[in-house]
Amino acid sequence: MLSAALRRMMVDTTPLRTSSDFLRLWIGSGISTFGGTMTSFAVMLQVYTLTHKSLDVGLASLASVLPGVLFVLLGGSVGDRVDRRKLVLLATSGQMVVSALLAVQAFAAWRTLGAIYALLCVQSLLVVISAPARRTFVPRVLPKDQVRAGQTLNTLVIRFAEVAGPALGGVLAGWSGLGWCYALDALSFLAALYAVYRLPPMQPGAIERNQGMLGSVAEGLRFLVTSRALLGAMLADLSVTVLGVPNALLPALVSARFGGQPEALGLLMGATGVGGLLVLFLSGPVRHIRYEGRAIVVACIAWGAAVCAFGLSPFLWLSLMFLAFMGALDSILVVMRSTLIQQRTPDELRGRISSVDYLVGSGGPQLGNLRAGIVGSVLPVSAAIVIGGASTIVAMACVARFIPELRRARADEDV
Repeated sequence: MLSAALRRMMVDTTPLRTSSDFLRLWIGSGISTFGGTMTSFAVMLQVYTLTHKSLDVGLASLASVLPGVLFVLLGGSVGDRVDRRKLVLLATSGQMVVSALLAVQAFAAWRTLGAIYALLCVQSLLVVISAPARRTFVPRVLPKDQVRAGQTLNTLVIRFAEVAGPALGGVLAGWSGLGWCYALDALSFLAALYAVYRLPPMQPGAIERNQGMLGSVAEGLRFLVTSRALLGAMLADLSVTVLGVPNALLPALVSARFGGQPEALGLLMGATGVGGLLVLFLSGPVRHIRYEGRAIVVACIAWGAAVCAFGLSPFLWLSLMFLAFMGALDSILVVMRSTLIQQRTPDELRGRISSVDYLVGSGGPQLGNLRAGIVGSVLPVSAAIVIGGASTIVAMACVARFIPELRRARADEDV
């Protein structure tokens, strides 16, 4: 009896058993994501070590997102016109080269931010080509009733990487230097390349042959604007990431409160992943949530409150607990948003809508880091964090009030 109850509480692993394509993607993406979190840790620590300015850390985040903001819609439009498998293989190979070059500059001990920022810009362009196309794979390799389980498993492996990547990165940085973080990231792309290579061709759905590239982009934007539930889900995520993410302030927080040790920074960066892992491992009840939109609203408001508490916490152990709670809420938000968007978007539009979703999910935190760096440069670090959490709560309340379609949204609803 206890065993059956425990199984109902655990994450649904059905997609791993029923789809070999999904299993390979899950493992390959997990290994690659692990390497990517080490690079994120290494960039943040390297930039802060060079300048000791939170603003420069925020500018590194801007370099990671600005090219993507400018070209992400075109990248999604390309993904709706060509074989998405080939597109991902090409872009992922480029990402591997960029990580290798980051390793070279770290081993060579170049003391210039220009090289780091330039490589981050190139990496951003490659990611906005590969990520939207990659996100369309799950609804193609899994039946509709397993899409949420697949998204949950993908989020689970991301959270594991967020725990293990910065923790290992902190150890490597302390023992042998940051170059090994970048080098391991470059090697990790081999697993992702193999998983995508084994997929069958991923031709997109039908698209009007006489439609130009800009017309294709406009069509995707029109669909998003008229699909208010999807628009609300993306605005909810932006309320969290742009206004409340405190990551750019973590080095300054560690320096001010916790002795400036790389190990402490690694623990703080990995704490959100711990909370995300726990809630995803015990995500059995999540499959019974009927209204994804309502879950998004609740998770966002609770996340803003947790950020405020984190900013006021005087102890490392308590800060880790608040960050873990934020990670748990963020995992729920990611699963609900991605399920809602992928299932309510026609396949012929998935590349373009996934590009906007990617921009929201990954670009939002980078813009949030820039905002945090600017605020943290003029205010005490605690005040900057608390203001971010409070702003998230206010913004999310406005989204819920003015886009009621989000509160009623369900992924399995016919639209």
